[in-house]
Amino acid sequence: MSRSSKYSGAYSDDHQTYSTSYSSHVYDVVEEPRKITINGSNRWDDGVTTPKRWERAGNGVQIKEADIGQPCTECSECKGFKPHVWRKTCKNCKCPRDGHEVVAEHGARSRLGFVIQDGLDARTLGYTFVPPGLTTARQVDQYYSTLPSEDVPKLGSKGETIRSQRIVRQLPKQDLSLSACKFIESEYATSYEDFVSARNEVALDVGVAKQAPPNSACANCDRSVSSQQIVVTAPRLGNMVWHPGCFKCTGCDDLLVDLAYCVYGDNIYCERHYAEKMKPRCAGCDELIFSGEYTKAMNKDWHGQHFCCWQCDESLTGQRYVLRDEHPYCVSCYESVFANACEKCSRTIGIDSKDLSYKDKHWHEACFLCTTCGESLVDKQFGSKGDRIYCGRCYDEQFASRCDGCHEIFRAGTKKMEYKTRQWHEKCFCCCVCKVPIGTQSFIPREQEIYCAKCYEDKYATRCIKCNKVITSGGVTYKNEPWHRECFTCTHCQKSLAGERFTSRDEKPYCADCFGELFAKRCFACNKPITGIGGTKFISFEDRHWHNDCFFCASCRTSLVGRGFITDNEDIICPDCAKQKLV
Repeated sequence: MSRSSKYSGAYSDDHQTYSTSYSSHVYDVVEEPRKITINGSNRWDDGVTTPKRWERAGNGVQIKEADIGQPCTECSECKGFKPHVWRKTCKNCKCPRDGHEVVAEHGARSRLGFVIQDGLDARTLGYTFVPPGLTTARQVDQYYSTLPSEDVPKLGSKGETIRSQRIVRQLPKQDLSLSACKFIESEYATSYEDFVSARNEVALDVGVAKQAPPNSACANCDRSVSSQQIVVTAPRLGNMVWHPGCFKCTGCDDLLVDLAYCVYGDNIYCERHYAEKMKPRCAGCDELIFSGEYTKAMNKDWHGQHFCCWQCDESLTGQRYVLRDEHPYCVSCYESVFANACEKCSRTIGIDSKDLSYKDKHWHEACFLCTTCGESLVDKQFGSKGDRIYCGRCYDEQFASRCDGCHEIFRAGTKKMEYKTRQWHEKCFCCCVCKVPIGTQSFIPREQEIYCAKCYEDKYATRCIKCNKVITSGGVTYKNEPWHRECFTCTHCQKSLAGERFTSRDEKPYCADCFGELFAKRCFACNKPITGIGGTKFISFEDRHWHNDCFFCASCRTSLVGRGFITDNEDIICPDCAKQKLV
């Protein structure tokens, strides 16, 4: 195959406009390989053996499809598929035809015109398709267990819908039968039939599922395959095997529907992408192009009459066009559908004009002017008020606010620092003490003044009565004076008193232990200090003192708290023990 093409075009940076004048001359030379027959097989002169496995059906290909009114899978606005006159798109939503739930009424083998041989009944097993080669329900379930659930064509499931869409997409009916084509001229009908015959003879086939032979590896992922697994074979490629989930088109990486494939080189393709290896496909009507002249634009191929405006269907060949969402529009449609209206003059901003925008408003370059003085604002600072725009000078004179520091106006484009209802120039927003600009640093407001953290601490922060340093967190108050927790310690042992019991003497804090050792009375019985901390009770008599628990009879050890007692030299005894001593 040899091709020669001539291209000419114009391009504009502003709106990505293009003009086309393409004529491509394509010369196809198809030589049928020399063929001999050996033991019922066709052997081609390239050495590849391709067994004849499928007989052609006498009634030809079965390509009946139901598409009218089918729901769209790509958008939610569509009211059901309504075909365009010649595009493979929906008139209601403009999504592709194969983006709708088009129902193919026949499976791949019937669609390709193959005789369906006896085998398992798919519907009896609950499926719409069973791979050829499998002989038991267990093998079928084992095969489908390796695929994602959405790829399993169970009756009434999402997988059934996806299978039907794959049939329509991978096996386009216009590639299978001349009767489904609308744009192949009569003089190219023979070329079409020759293409179909050659494809069917040398490339098209249906894969077979079977148990994996020993020591096999998947031709796609190269991973080894257990002999217990079910694999797919492609008879035209000899002994190569694939995991069921790896039997995919090399072009679109989609699972090959009903195992239908075409061979190109050493790779497998769906029929659609195999055909596109052989022939250009019109991006408009989706049919293969057999004529010698066609248009190339947007890195796609088109029938000359189908390279048209996406909006009005007028031909764009030799005309300027604008790309929008990967679709071409003529200049008139683009301006009427997508171009903005100028805020000043209300006229459309065409593709040959610059579109200057601010917020949701648009202007011609010549209309982007100051509302007051009429000066052009292109590439200049400007301000806006309401629906109007102003040059910096006019905006300042009419609307600019003033700095709370220097009382000068904020000119257009000047950085403004704001806090609550006040505002400053960046250089005026500074500490009232040290005058250093605060910028983005933290600050502390007090009354009408602004302080940096350091100056505020120096002037107002609470300081520890002991070390005179700022208390930034925590702290303890004792006798209305602030202390760091670590500074509030026992006067004698320096133990921290924060959170501990303590008492004071001469305005100084002491822990309980130090206070008892230094200042407390001592129990006459146990000689331990009587601190009185925590409500401790004690007994005093003459110059002696006892803890309540230590005030008991020296003879019978009975507590004398609240009872009468008698002294016996240094001891105290209860009246009963005193009587016994007297007797």
